[in-house]
Amino acid sequence: MSETSAEETFVFDRRMLEALVCPVTHGVLEYDAERQELISKNAALAFPIREGIPVMLLDEARRLDG
Repeated sequence: MSETSAEETFVFDRRMLEALVCPVTHGVLEYDAERQELISKNAALAFPIREGIPVMLLDEARRLDG
């Protein structure tokens, strides 16, 4: 029986970008690998990716400065 490591790395499947759109603008999202976020430039929001799963809720989104 194998044990799951507490440091297990979750990877976002970039193919999901083909199916996902911004819940506000219904526009294209960009993947920020360093911050593990999906960026909607038109809505000025960044949606987090947690354990490899995009969280597309407005309450969880980070506002982009600028």
